[in-house]
Amino acid sequence: MKLHELQPLAGSKTRPRRVGRGIGSGLGKTSGRGHKGAKARSGGGKAPGFEGGQMPLMRRIPKSGFKNVFRKEYAIVNVGSLEQFDDGATVTIETLRSAGLVNNLRDGVKVLGTGELTKKLTVQVNRFTGSAREKIEQAGGKAEEV
Repeated sequence: MKLHELQPLAGSKTRPRRVGRGIGSGLGKTSGRGHKGAKARSGGGKAPGFEGGQMPLMRRIPKSGFKNVFRKEYAIVNVGSLEQFDDGATVTIETLRSAGLVNNLRDGVKVLGTGELTKKLTVQVNRFTGSAREKIEQAGGKAEEV
């Protein structure tokens, strides 16, 4: 078999259904939708979760809690993992990404205070915890929010 001899399986490719093209087509008048009812109407049908007029499950179960739609979710990096950078280096979001410390950026990068840092680094990210900022500055570096 050669590339130009390839063909779809017999019966796998069907012509599109041409509805509303006369009585002889078998799909004229009501166009295969039957008479009246929600499914016969344009844009008709039932909404997702509709249970025939019964109170839907999503409205029967109790609701609790609160979801803040404005919440910012940061990719986190620990201070201890910054130890892999050279002394005196500037650590940015791009360098963290290329080092494989950050995969999914989300709303930015936040540095947490877990671990120890001995190198003097300039860290430029979106957020720092208090302990992370303290450890970076104790090592002689700078913690800059961008």
